[in-house]
Amino acid sequence: MSNNSNNDLKLVKSFAMIAILEAISYLALLFVAMPLKYFMDMPEAVKYTGWAHGLLFVLYVGMLLACWITYRWGFLRVVMFFVGSLLPIVPFLVEKRLKKEYNL
Repeated sequence: MSNNSNNDLKLVKSFAMIAILEAISYLALLFVAMPLKYFMDMPEAVKYTGWAHGLLFVLYVGMLLACWITYRWGFLRVVMFFVGSLLPIVPFLVEKRLKKEYNL
């Protein structure tokens, strides 16, 4: 895929960035906001972190679908990337794989 121009890779670069942000927001929700809610009686932490994570998750899925169409990714790859987004660490691996594959 290294013969693609920079413009051709704009979408996959954005998707890789969203993958990282989505993973960070998920980890923040699980390991910062949830303990604050349940151990420090601060439900606002989950409210705002959850909202941000939800927005980033929707962006992740939308960009995944756009990449599927634009780059003609296989169905299995798209399913794996989607299922991976449900686990807190996997989007980091998605970003790493995309960087290697597309020379980002």
